[in-house]
Amino acid sequence: MLPFTRMNGFKNSEEMMHLAVEASPNGIVMTDQKGKIVMVNAATERFFGYSRQELIGQPVEKLIPARHHQKHPEYRQVYLHESKTRKMGHGNDLYGLRKNGQEFPVEVGLNPVKTEHGVFVLAAIVDMTERRHAEEMIRLAVEASPNGMVMTNQDGVIVMVNTTTETLFGYQRDELIGQSIEILIPESHRVHHPDLRRSYLNQPSAREMGQGRDLYGLSKQGKEFPVEVGLNPIQTPGGVMVLASVIDITERKYREQQLEAALQEKELLLAEIHHRVKNNLQIIDSLLGMQSDILLNNSATFVLRESQNRVKSMALIHQILYESSDFSSVDFSTVIESLVNNLSLSYALDSSKITVDVQTDPVFLPIDTSIPLGLIINELCSNAMKYAFVDQASGNIIIRLAYFETDRLRLQITDDGVGIPETFDIENASSLGLQLVHLLSEQISAELNIQRSNPTSFTLLIPI
Repeated sequence: MLPFTRMNGFKNSEEMMHLAVEASPNGIVMTDQKGKIVMVNAATERFFGYSRQELIGQPVEKLIPARHHQKHPEYRQVYLHESKTRKMGHGNDLYGLRKNGQEFPVEVGLNPVKTEHGVFVLAAIVDMTERRHAEEMIRLAVEASPNGMVMTNQDGVIVMVNTTTETLFGYQRDELIGQSIEILIPESHRVHHPDLRRSYLNQPSAREMGQGRDLYGLSKQGKEFPVEVGLNPIQTPGGVMVLASVIDITERKYREQQLEAALQEKELLLAEIHHRVKNNLQIIDSLLGMQSDILLNNSATFVLRESQNRVKSMALIHQILYESSDFSSVDFSTVIESLVNNLSLSYALDSSKITVDVQTDPVFLPIDTSIPLGLIINELCSNAMKYAFVDQASGNIIIRLAYFETDRLRLQITDDGVGIPETFDIENASSLGLQLVHLLSEQISAELNIQRSNPTSFTLLIPI
C-alpha cells in the first residue's frame, strides 16, 4: 500500500487530516517533547486571541495562567512518561490565558502522538465559558429558590442542598452533605423510607412524594413540620440522582385548619337557623290546624287549610335542607314527592280514581329558588286536586321537572280534567292561588305558559 492515497479529490490523506483539524470546533494544539508549540488550528487562534505565527515555536505555558507555570513542566514530563490518552487536570478546574490576559475555563484532552522525532502531545481544548455560565445560572437559580432543594445519589446520600434547605431544617450545608437523607425525616417514618426510595428509583419520574399522605420534615432541633415534596430524577454520568423540592406548608396547614373550623361553625349556625325556622313553621302549621278545628264556617276553614298547606310546603323544604349534608342546595326531586304526598292527604285524594305521576330529573336548587318553586307547585297541584275532576270519576295529574337546554329547567304540571273555562280571565284572576303563581314566577324570573285544556297545562321555564 502506498503511504498516501488519493481520496475523493483530495491530494492525500494528510490533506484530509489537515482540513479536519482546521475545521474542528475545539482548539487543537500540538507540542513537542520540550513543550514547544508546533501546530495550532483556527479555533485555537479564536480562543486565545493569538495568530498562529505568534504561537508556533513558543512554550505551551504561554497559554496557561502564570500561577501554574512553575509546576506545568513537571506535569508535562509525567504525562510523557505515561504516554496515554486522558483528560488533563484529573478533576481540577483548568483555565486558559488569552493574549489580553483574561483567563477562561477550559477542558483539555491529551493524546500522545508517536513520530519519528519522538512522542508529541496533541491537546484538544474546549472553551467552557458558556457551559460554566449556564452552570452558574443554574446554581444561582437553585440557590435563590424559595423552596428547599436537596439532591441525593442512588444510596440516598445528600450531595447538594441550597440556602433555603439550611433555613428550613436548621443545619449548615456542611452538616448535611454526605449524610443520609433520613436525617431530615421523622424517626417514625425512617424505617420504611429506604424501601420507598428504592421503589422510586426502579421507576423514576417527576411526581409528588407521598401522594395522598401527610408528610413531615425534621429540623435539627427535633421539631417536626408539615412539608410538600416534589421528586425529579436527574440522569448524570454517575447514575440517577434525585432532586427533591421541599416546601414548608406550616402556614398553609394553619389556614386550612382555621378555614375548616370556620366552615364547621357556619354549618352549625345554618343548621340551628334551619332547625328554628322549621320548628317555627311547624308551630304556625299547628296553630292554623287548631284554628280550623274550632271554626264552623266552611269557607274560613277552607282558607285556613290552604294557608296551612303553604306553610307545610315551606316547612318541608327546610326539613329536607336541614337533613341534607349540603346546606347550599335542596334535593328538589324529594321536595316534589313530599309535597304531593302531603296534598293528597290534605285533600283526601282517592288514589284509585285520581293518580298523580311525578317524573323528575335529579335536580338540586338553592333555597331562594326552592321555596318559591315549592309554593308554585303547591298552588297548581292544589287547584288540580280541587277543581279539575269535579265532574269526572277519574283522572290523571302529571308533574314533570327536567333540564331544558343547558341553563334552564322546565316544570310542567298537567291534568286531563275539565280544563279552565274561556270566560275565566287567568291574567287578572282574583284568586290568591293564581296571583301567587304569577308573583312567584316573576320572583324566580321564570317564564309561565298556560294551556287551558286537552290537557290543562302550566309550564314554567326556570333559569338556573
